[in-house]
Amino acid sequence: MAIKLFGSPTSTCTKRVATVFHEKKVPFEFHPVDFAKAEHKTAEYKAKQPFGQIPYIDDEGFILYESRAICRYIEDKYPDQGTKLVPSDVRQRALFEQGASIETSNFDAMASLVIYEIVFKLLFGQITDQVKVKDLTARLAAKLDVYEEILSKQKYIAGDTITLADLFHLPYGSMLAPAGIDLIQERLHVARWFNDLQNRPSWQAVKDVVKSCA
Repeated sequence: MAIKLFGSPTSTCTKRVATVFHEKKVPFEFHPVDFAKAEHKTAEYKAKQPFGQIPYIDDEGFILYESRAICRYIEDKYPDQGTKLVPSDVRQRALFEQGASIETSNFDAMASLVIYEIVFKLLFGQITDQVKVKDLTARLAAKLDVYEEILSKQKYIAGDTITLADLFHLPYGSMLAPAGIDLIQERLHVARWFNDLQNRPSWQAVKDVVKSCA
């Protein structure tokens, strides 16, 4: 039975999980959650995801939420299917975990907030705080300068093999340039790395909208 993915078809975190399903060639059944009707805040939904956030998965009654945890679960359950995204070697795995922490602490922490200010606030009828945008952009630029140094020496963020740590960057990273924050393409090695990720069939399959995949 296919794993059920509950989320919004255009949400960043839902796309993160769907990308990994495609990369691992694992079929999944997508169940859209209607934000307009606040379905994610209902008692029924919060019985599965107590924070009222998206996404979560239901794997034959096993419920799991938090997008990065779900991605790790998919990799662990299907290690020999599709692309291997977490190394088995203890040192290589440690480098992967380091890369995953880099994404969370040094990329997502700024990228998600700047996209919230520029994109999501407008969707919610709020006003963008340009002072915050300037500060967050400067902080993200400084982090990407370090990425440039790392990626000048290796193909991916954890070494020369793609891992979940790379794919985790896609949802918010892909929103930066359309929002007018062109920091990625301004850096030679970061641009090479990110363009490679964006061109992967797994991301192309979900970048516009998430659908079930048989």
